[in-house]
Amino acid sequence: MTSTTLRLNMPQWQGGDEPAYRFGAELLRWLAPPHDGPEETVAVPEPDGRTPPVEHGIKWRAALLSQARAARAAIERHEPDRIVTLGGDCLVDLAPIAYLSRKYGEKLGALWLDAHPDVMSAAEFSHAHAHVLAMLLGRGDEAFTAEVLEKLDARCVMIAGMRGWNEAEDPILKELGLRHIPPAAIADSSRPVLDWIESEGITHVAVHFDLDVLDPAHFSPLLFNRPGAPEGAFDGVEQGRMRLEQAVRLLKDVGAAADMVGLAITEHLPWDMLRLKTSLAELPIMRS
Repeated sequence: MTSTTLRLNMPQWQGGDEPAYRFGAELLRWLAPPHDGPEETVAVPEPDGRTPPVEHGIKWRAALLSQARAARAAIERHEPDRIVTLGGDCLVDLAPIAYLSRKYGEKLGALWLDAHPDVMSAAEFSHAHAHVLAMLLGRGDEAFTAEVLEKLDARCVMIAGMRGWNEAEDPILKELGLRHIPPAAIADSSRPVLDWIESEGITHVAVHFDLDVLDPAHFSPLLFNRPGAPEGAFDGVEQGRMRLEQAVRLLKDVGAAADMVGLAITEHLPWDMLRLKTSLAELPIMRS
């Protein structure tokens, strides 16, 4: 039987309430290697500058729920063996991992390569991209958690590259019983993650790769490098400390140890390219 890999393009920006995520996802789609399998693009409205509606404590909740359901329908049209998701904010991984969890069950591990745990809910934060891992574990907004028919088992989740977390996240991490590895522990070796895969009998793995796990001093297209951000704008927000080559080495090692059936790349914010795009549009000759 032929194995199929679905390429899912999802330029979602409302989960982080950051319009630039849309452009970041579109550019990521162009940067990705050619793909000869099935491909789907979830329709996401362009930002129009209006104030975000808040429902049940979540900004843009109706739009996000609609897009999650559209992503689920796109995936189910193909019933793929693997999914590569190009986003967009972190919430784009809700439908792909929910599908993979249903397909592979307890043999699926979720590697959350991220500077943040994404385990809050509307009670702690209005941006749903910070809720997605909790939703996959069954915690959070009922309409979103209902999209996850087969919840993840906490023992099959590993957060890698997270150096710290905030006060609101601390009791949630303990409640959920999630394991996590700091960036220093995987800087030179993938062994801690490989040991987790082996100890839990994981045969298939879905990777959530939030680019903000990378050090903003060495990788520029990240939220923390937003041009014109006032001093102290990101005080209290954990920033990544991994190098890109370290993350790639880890993913290659994980892919050799288990069948990588999911990869979502999220939170790509190419600020300079966005500035150039906007500037070019100001030139009359470019519009003639």
